[in-house]
Amino acid sequence: MINNLLDILSYQNIYLLANWGVIPFWLLLIILPNHGVTNFFVQSIIAPMLLAAAYGFVAYNIFLEGNTLDSFELYRGLDGLYSMFASELFLLVFWIHFLAISLFLGAWISRDSQRYLVPRFFVIVSLIFTYFSGPVGLLIYWFIRIFFAKKISFND
Repeated sequence: MINNLLDILSYQNIYLLANWGVIPFWLLLIILPNHGVTNFFVQSIIAPMLLAAAYGFVAYNIFLEGNTLDSFELYRGLDGLYSMFASELFLLVFWIHFLAISLFLGAWISRDSQRYLVPRFFVIVSLIFTYFSGPVGLLIYWFIRIFFAKKISFND
C-alpha cells in the first residue's frame, strides 16, 4: 500500500496538488475572509503544514539522492541558481516554498486588513497580487494600509 502511495506521489503530481491545492485557500481569503471555515483552514497551521509535508517529502528525496550540497549553488551567482533550478527536485522544493510563504503572507494581509478596517476591494487587489507575485502584493497592501492605519509601522 505504501508503494502505491509513493507511485502516486510523483513530482509532477506533487506539483499539481500543491499548485491547485492552494487555490481554495486563496478563494476563502478573498470570498469569505471572516468565516469559520477560513479561520480553521487558512488562518490556522493547517495549510502551511500540508505544504510543509510536501516540502519535507521532496527535501527528503533530495537528501536520498545525495544532492543536498547542490542547494548551495544559489549563492555562487545567477549561473549557480540557474543550474540548481535545472534539477526538477530543487525547482519543486522552491516552488512549494513560494506557495507556502505567499499563502502565509495572504493570511496575514487578510487578518491585518480586518484590524485596520481596510476596504475589501483593496484587500482583494493586494491578495491577488500576493498570489501571483508575493512581495509585490505585500508592497501594495502596505502602502494602502498606511492610509487606514494612519501610521507607518515597520514591526506589526
